[in-house]
Amino acid sequence: MPTPIAAAANAYAALARVGQQTAAIGSNAAASDSAPDFSAVLKDVINAVSETAQKSDAQANAVAAGRANMVDVVTAVAETETAVQTLVSVRDKVISAYEDILKMPI
Repeated sequence: MPTPIAAAANAYAALARVGQQTAAIGSNAAASDSAPDFSAVLKDVINAVSETAQKSDAQANAVAAGRANMVDVVTAVAETETAVQTLVSVRDKVISAYEDILKMPI
């Protein structure tokens, strides 16, 4: 099981991949057939966070049954927390950008 620092690094690496995909969408405006759709990218990120939460739940259930180490559970929970915090942070930035666009004069 990765350490909390490794979990954070994995979460930020996943976010960086999403950023690269999003940048590819913007730079490939003419070739929109090959670029992933924003909703698909968002769905992938949400699914990744959901999978992380499911792993955390599985570790908690394993500890309750006496089949896992408590350190693994704490690490899984920390990884889930980092993933959720990252997702919330990105959501806040998207909402802020949307509000800035709405404030622009036409």
